[in-house]
Amino acid sequence: MWKKAIEEALHITSSNIGRFGSHFPHVSENSSSKYVLLDHGWTNGFWPGILWLSYEYSGERIFRDAAAGAVERLRERLKNNVDLDNHDIGFLYSLSSKAQWIIEKDAAARQLTLEAAQVLMKRWREKLGVIQAWGAKDDPHNGGRIIIDCLMNLPLLHWASRISGDNAYREAAASHTELSRRFLVRGDDSSYHTFWFDPKTGDSFRGGTHQGCRDGSTWTRGQAWGIYGFALAYRCLQRPEYLETSKRLADYFADRLPEDGVVYWDFDVPQEPQSMRDSSASAIAACGMLELCSLLSPHDPLYEKLLRTAHRSVESLVCRYSTAGDENPEGFLNRGSYSVRAGRSPDDYTIWGDYFYLEALMRLEKGIPGYWYER
Repeated sequence: MWKKAIEEALHITSSNIGRFGSHFPHVSENSSSKYVLLDHGWTNGFWPGILWLSYEYSGERIFRDAAAGAVERLRERLKNNVDLDNHDIGFLYSLSSKAQWIIEKDAAARQLTLEAAQVLMKRWREKLGVIQAWGAKDDPHNGGRIIIDCLMNLPLLHWASRISGDNAYREAAASHTELSRRFLVRGDDSSYHTFWFDPKTGDSFRGGTHQGCRDGSTWTRGQAWGIYGFALAYRCLQRPEYLETSKRLADYFADRLPEDGVVYWDFDVPQEPQSMRDSSASAIAACGMLELCSLLSPHDPLYEKLLRTAHRSVESLVCRYSTAGDENPEGFLNRGSYSVRAGRSPDDYTIWGDYFYLEALMRLEKGIPGYWYER
């Protein structure tokens, strides 16, 4: 099943190279079969990530050349400082230039990735001990604000610390991870999407949401980011509390799967046909659980449960949510949601969902874990 699903995804990707040209896919709109193309924003890294995975699987030059071309466009974006004043630098450059370094040991890609890490460090707020998600340092609403998504950007800093020998990257990532554990993860093993600290005093202020249905709910994609992000934090830092946190978040997620194994957009919305799903959240969570299982002993009480859950979710994505059988699809997965709360692409393709779907399949078929860390 995994092999066939990968080959279907690569067939779509091959066609998309011509369709997308020098642009980057983002999301579809109004359940269209066409991607909106952007040359800015936080999602530009997922397309080259798909291309590098496709190249690793197939060895076909068409994927390699398209991936390298996307890296060059992201090099220009960094050079011209286009829309980089946010925490999403890891999403942009881990799956593009860092991927090229991992696969090809390309020196220019290595240098670009180090420069990207330096850009991410501009978000470091030393007094607070966090990477600020959005806005200027003294922004009245976003000053001192963190979001759970940022855990997936921190592997870029760990990589830069190891490559450069500069421990400041690692220290910033470690501090942000610890405060994320303390303030984004709730006592019942659910998670806040976002948390605010007072930018003047550093005092903790409140948790809330930007994407979930309400401040106290559990946004499923945020929970998925947490599963994967804390597993990666454990791999990088070897602190047992981060492995335990990832396990807690994963167990919560696994216990709340709908019958078909793919989650709705928020765990606190009614689980009924008219509620929106988020296939991307299940794809991310599956990758996170597979990463987590690679770090656990097979004798751990949660190992078999989480491995079964990941397999169940990916099988459902393949059989019920993939675009196999659709006419000329551009995406791999249907029923992704960007922001149900804001009414933005609530039931559409998402390029990050496509990336994590392919990563999950590659983990299962080939043992290739993506580009978050060196192998």
